[in-house]
Amino acid sequence: MIRENLMAELNEQIKFEIFSENLYLAMAAYCADQDLDGFANFFKIQAEEEKFHAMKIFDYIIERDGRARISAIDEPQNDFASILDAFQKAYEHEQFVTKRIDTLMDLAIEERDHATVSFLKWFVDEQVEEESLFRGLIAKLERIGENSAALHMLDAELAQRTFTPEDDA
Repeated sequence: MIRENLMAELNEQIKFEIFSENLYLAMAAYCADQDLDGFANFFKIQAEEEKFHAMKIFDYIIERDGRARISAIDEPQNDFASILDAFQKAYEHEQFVTKRIDTLMDLAIEERDHATVSFLKWFVDEQVEEESLFRGLIAKLERIGENSAALHMLDAELAQRTFTPEDDA
């Protein structure tokens, strides 16, 4: 069984993952409003991933004979200055999530909860991928600048993104 303080922090992470899902849905809505359906698709897929992350933690808590708890979340930001601004805000958010995962890992190590350390390694690796993805897209958007043709090419590329949960996740 997971110790109470670690379980409380894992439950808090569920809250942050659900907040992330809502934030990315808000960003998808903003992109759709800008007639950039590919960007909207990117953020909808991102929202699906965040829900998957929340459920992964939810299921883990239950598997370890704990009690998963769902708490209220704040309203996410819904308006952005630009597509680039939305991606910069998303990147900042992912950096925040990385710090949360690192704190969870530190606590699991401190508690000598080897099962939770093993479980959290997946999230550590996932956050490396998430931050890299957003940094790369921000760099592309900065290079694109005001080039509408390039923006629409990237929009078409992002329209192809899909979500496939990993078998071993």
